[in-house]
Amino acid sequence: MLDLLITSCQVIAPKSDGGPLKGAAMAELCVIDKGAVGIKNGRIAFIGTAEEAAGLEAKEKMNASGKLLSPGLVDPHTHLVFGGSREHELSLKQQGVPYLEILAQGGGILSTVRATKQATDDELFEKGMFHLNRCLSYGVTTMEVKSGYGLDRETELKQLETAAKLNDQHPIDIVSTFLGAHAIPENYRGRPDAFLEEMLTLLPEIKHRDLAEFVDIFCETGVFTVEQSKRFLEKAKSYGFGIKIHADEIDPLGGTEMACGIGAISADHLVGASETGVKMLGENDTIAVLLPGTTFYLNKESFAPARAIIDNGGAVALSTDFNPGSSPTENIQLIMTLAALKLKMKPEEIWNAVTVNAAHAIGRGETAGALVVGRAADLVLWDAPNYHYIPYHYGVNHVNTVWKKGKKVAERKETYEIRSFS
Repeated sequence: MLDLLITSCQVIAPKSDGGPLKGAAMAELCVIDKGAVGIKNGRIAFIGTAEEAAGLEAKEKMNASGKLLSPGLVDPHTHLVFGGSREHELSLKQQGVPYLEILAQGGGILSTVRATKQATDDELFEKGMFHLNRCLSYGVTTMEVKSGYGLDRETELKQLETAAKLNDQHPIDIVSTFLGAHAIPENYRGRPDAFLEEMLTLLPEIKHRDLAEFVDIFCETGVFTVEQSKRFLEKAKSYGFGIKIHADEIDPLGGTEMACGIGAISADHLVGASETGVKMLGENDTIAVLLPGTTFYLNKESFAPARAIIDNGGAVALSTDFNPGSSPTENIQLIMTLAALKLKMKPEEIWNAVTVNAAHAIGRGETAGALVVGRAADLVLWDAPNYHYIPYHYGVNHVNTVWKKGKKVAERKETYEIRSFS
């Protein structure tokens, strides 16, 4: 007997046999109209049509007619653990104040670094829980969390320790990434190689304590060069870490090509990726994690070349890039709309990019991002009639119910009353 049978809804089940979906395969999405999914002991026990499920017994049956059921969404690039916020910078950006001037005034990433250093462990944990709850409410059940707002041993470890504690106590599964090489701190100004060497000294402890699975670096003009990034990531790889890279966000330095060449699991941002980099993504297993919310919030005109990457045979995943400076949003549904409007992605490609491909981009392709009999029942029921509707109707939360490992962990509850106007 099933514990729960959800029936009579449209079910989308991204393909999960093998690796990430690439090229034309990204437009392939298994859709079951009038479908049904059964859960037993926290795992998916049945996927099929409502007609096929008619004879199944269940302790609880839910008629979800008119709704959509999907895997839990996966957010593969976030900076969740940080102190403070930077809302005061928005007006400066509107006035056209350059980022470097904001930085010189004490703002920018270094202001977040200071706030994160000053925050207590409890403050970081409580803030992280607040944001995780919001992510969960938008349908995210698995996500990546980076450090990178410490730029020193103590604070980087504090961020990773907080992420580990959050993973233990929150329903969302967290995959941690060490991003100590996120910027050059003031005390290492002009000495980036010395700073990278200091960050490398943390790797043995991080590995021993299992505080991170991946290592990342910000490869960009004014931060770390392609050569510095390659050396850093190759050293991290030698310690047994998976490797990621913030690449070609602004200038086409060649970070995309380097990432493909050294076997990075993902290359992220890629707004300035070259034609050669785009071609290499189609020829290699590195996944392009695109962050249109960042481009949107920074009010830039050019977005990452998603269409070219897919048409050249590459794999694309989508993420919020949730962070306090360049993408302060937990709303992955908004990212899906931006992917449709600004990245020119098809609805099927978008769904695959926030499920199966996003899961593969953080090493969870075998456990998250798809509906498979025997897997943990990470599910989202949407107040939407079909999968086209979510990116179409933007700016609101369409989630009705979220299940994590078969347990209901989020549910829409209207807390306001619409009063009569007569």
